[in-house]
Amino acid sequence: MDKHSIMRKLLRKLANLNIWGGKHTEIKNLKKCLPRHLRGEKVAEQAIKELMQSEFIQAKLSTNEIHLSLNPRKKKEIYEFLSK
Repeated sequence: MDKHSIMRKLLRKLANLNIWGGKHTEIKNLKKCLPRHLRGEKVAEQAIKELMQSEFIQAKLSTNEIHLSLNPRKKKEIYEFLSK
């Protein structure tokens, strides 16, 4: 599984769960959509980092864990990325 398919899978999970803006989830919960052998891999971390750099997802420190949510300002770009 390559980085772009992992990115698409993570974005699709957040979109399906309607996690936008103020609603957020822990990184470990987000990684549950990936196969077990990829959850701790470097490629999964790189995919999350690239999504943060492109501002598709936002990070927030909550309960001493990093929580993620989709950026509502990038909704159009996110759906375009998912439809590729």
